[in-house]
Amino acid sequence: MEIAVGIDYHPACRTASVTAKIMEALLSSRPPHFVLPYAQVQSAIEQQTAIDMVAPPDSLTVGAIGILAYMFGSVLHEGVGHGGACLLVGAKPLALSSVYFECSLDTRLVLAGGTLMNLLAGAMFFTLGRLTSRSYPRLKYFFWISMTVNLFAGTGYFLFSGIAGIGDWGAFIQGLGPQWLWRIGLTIFGAATYLLAARISLLELRPLIGSNKEQRYRRAVRLSVIPYFAGGILMCIAGVLNPEGMILILISAAASTFGGTSGLMWTTNWLNRGTVIPYGPPAQPLPIHTSWPLIVAACAIAIAFVRILGPSVRFAR
Repeated sequence: MEIAVGIDYHPACRTASVTAKIMEALLSSRPPHFVLPYAQVQSAIEQQTAIDMVAPPDSLTVGAIGILAYMFGSVLHEGVGHGGACLLVGAKPLALSSVYFECSLDTRLVLAGGTLMNLLAGAMFFTLGRLTSRSYPRLKYFFWISMTVNLFAGTGYFLFSGIAGIGDWGAFIQGLGPQWLWRIGLTIFGAATYLLAARISLLELRPLIGSNKEQRYRRAVRLSVIPYFAGGILMCIAGVLNPEGMILILISAAASTFGGTSGLMWTTNWLNRGTVIPYGPPAQPLPIHTSWPLIVAACAIAIAFVRILGPSVRFAR
């Protein structure tokens, strides 16, 4: 009995017992903070791999959708906006082209009709884009670029007329009082609404570009710059054929496209400025794959647009 007691409390035995318990605790359980970083890193790697697997948007398809949006925006502005207002005031449409509409009576409603139609169309495309499922990325992109083109064209017209004193709103303010005061008001209002339109555009673009910082900027540039040049060049080509002279190319075709939608070229820089444009919920961007039927159809429509609305369509007087 005494021997047993002596063995239990021998210093060497106590040391071995304590050491064994410490080793057992270390081997049998690890603190949670050792496991959590590994899981987070693994999840981040898998997420990044999935994002990297999404191919860049197809340039030809993006360009085709872009020129469709620009042509549609032109028809909405000239034909539906100015033309519709012309009919509302009881006047007669005289001519329609890609860069102007001629009415037998230029009332203020007729002058304002084009811009108002662009703003209304922008709101409509905004709603359609929100309602479109992620299963239709090309359609969602069409609604986004159409919304952006129409909002930029509408708000940009206020800014253009305020600075230059010409165009629809330059004529609209004639006879309404001090021109300098109206022009300052148009310029301020145009600048404020244009910046608002730019922010709305980038917020709605997020499902198409994802939440990866570097990739969302690259995709945004691709989805903005390609339609900007494709649509602008097409509108200028059509404008060259108009019978009213080269001045309309400068104040209408080039001004409304390369000038009016220039936000497509520089607003994407906001994506790199902190939280100006917050990251959207979808981490993985929507793919825009090649669609040859869409590309061919867009080219055919563009040829018809240039051949018909470039020289203008004259109506019976």
